[in-house]
Amino acid sequence: MEFEIIENGIVYVSGGEPFITDAQSALDFIATVRYETKCERIIADKSGLAEGFFRLGTGLAGEILQKFVNYRMRLAVVGDFSKYTSKPLKDFIFESNKGRDFFFVGTRDEALSRLI
Repeated sequence: MEFEIIENGIVYVSGGEPFITDAQSALDFIATVRYETKCERIIADKSGLAEGFFRLGTGLAGEILQKFVNYRMRLAVVGDFSKYTSKPLKDFIFESNKGRDFFFVGTRDEALSRLI
């Protein structure tokens, strides 16, 4: 996992392996980002989330999002989400993008504009 501070309070996190695989790893991720960067707004590659996150039946997405909300961290996930055809997942992404804490976007620039 690599950190790049983009602007004051916003960090871009990248890495090839999923760094969020369950609720505990989400907590570890939040603590690590906050400790190492002092940032509370995160842009992360989609590859950082375990594939199970995108299967809503697992409940993983809800658990992870709740951790970010509880610890007042905002997250924009950058990637191509077009391969997911599940209507509930598409609705979840749509509703998340209407909120203020968790976003699914196509580009890093779009993520940055959502988090500012």
